[in-house]
Amino acid sequence: MPDYKLGLDYALEQDRNDSLKHYRSLFHIPKDIQGNDLIYMTGNSLGLQPKQTKAYIDQELTDWAQLGVEGHTEAKNPWLRYHEFLTENMSKIVGAKPIEVVVMNTLTANLHFMMVSFYRPTRTRYKILIESDAFPSDKYAVESQLRHHGYDPKDVLILWQPRDHEELLRYEDLEDILKAQGNEIALILIGGVNYYTGQYFDLNRITELGHAFGCHVGFDCAHGAGNVQLNLHDSGADFAVWCTYKYLNSGPGNLAGCFVHERHAYRKDLIRFTGWWSHNKQTRFNMRQEFDQLPGAEGWQMSNPPILSMAAIKASLDIFNEAGMDKLTEKSKKLTGYFEFLLKQLGETTLRIITPQNPDERGCQLSIQVRNADKSLHEKLTHSGVVSDWREPDVIRCAPVPLYNTFEEVFLLIEKLKHILHA
Repeated sequence: MPDYKLGLDYALEQDRNDSLKHYRSLFHIPKDIQGNDLIYMTGNSLGLQPKQTKAYIDQELTDWAQLGVEGHTEAKNPWLRYHEFLTENMSKIVGAKPIEVVVMNTLTANLHFMMVSFYRPTRTRYKILIESDAFPSDKYAVESQLRHHGYDPKDVLILWQPRDHEELLRYEDLEDILKAQGNEIALILIGGVNYYTGQYFDLNRITELGHAFGCHVGFDCAHGAGNVQLNLHDSGADFAVWCTYKYLNSGPGNLAGCFVHERHAYRKDLIRFTGWWSHNKQTRFNMRQEFDQLPGAEGWQMSNPPILSMAAIKASLDIFNEAGMDKLTEKSKKLTGYFEFLLKQLGETTLRIITPQNPDERGCQLSIQVRNADKSLHEKLTHSGVVSDWREPDVIRCAPVPLYNTFEEVFLLIEKLKHILHA
């Protein structure tokens, strides 16, 4: 653990010695009405815009204007295979093989498409297990899948819950659930990093446990992709989904990513929804061919790629590829550890960190529980120039992102928080 120190001089020294410091200048930083940079700590909700995004989108607009339909083959980045330009960089970010990754659709749509293939209930195995405080969209999607198959979620949706007076989930409790009901569970679906607490789960452990009981295992990595080393291939998970507009900085509501483990790459027996973009590329435009499924994650595509959206993703992934996830996670652990160190100096009278203290069990987000659930503290923090977010009933989430946040910003955030508390 780094030897953290108090005082602004320490923060400034860390920034001077930061090998990634120049990446901040590649992003648009929101400003207050006086033109000063805001302290932006919500990359876990919406990442900042890379300055090169506009040029990437403009390139496609220019090609569309000048080439029309011929842009599919003649554009600088030919549109027919545009999604392929994202695959290698995205696979590096999530720790997968290129054949296992595709960018398509949006997150919850991808989750539904994955459940078409990997939630196949039988007379004896039909339940789904999720974390009790899963992101609401995941819970709604799972409940609707259960109803689609004729089940009442109240009867067959199993919740992995924290113990009384605790916020974090324990693996022993998951093991107990599986020992009792594992033979009835068809699918385990867990958020790779919990949106509320920031707890980063051991994907390998959960997958091995689920597979031991014959369950399919999938992860929603919306809060993990671009934040932690997911190592999806090595995890052995059957599938994973994630969005690109949080840590991956692709823009509001943009497309999502999907992982399907390579052991399923050539399985044509898996039930799935299909469309013409999951058909053999060589005969795709011979419109009267019988369906010929593509191998790998591409075989779950349905429609041709939306180019303007993908251009924004490409702009960000090129930055990630240059910086590298190893260096980003190394800085992230140090920056978030510094944030934790300063927060603890304030004591726990008003605030308490509910995110795991072990750096390997969290990403850059710290979830700060406010005693007595007084939202006014968050509102005052916002008015002071800090962009964080409030999650009911009592948590302020802050995420110092290594690509564009600094040690000085963390120091200044704490000073503002200290001033508000003393006032």
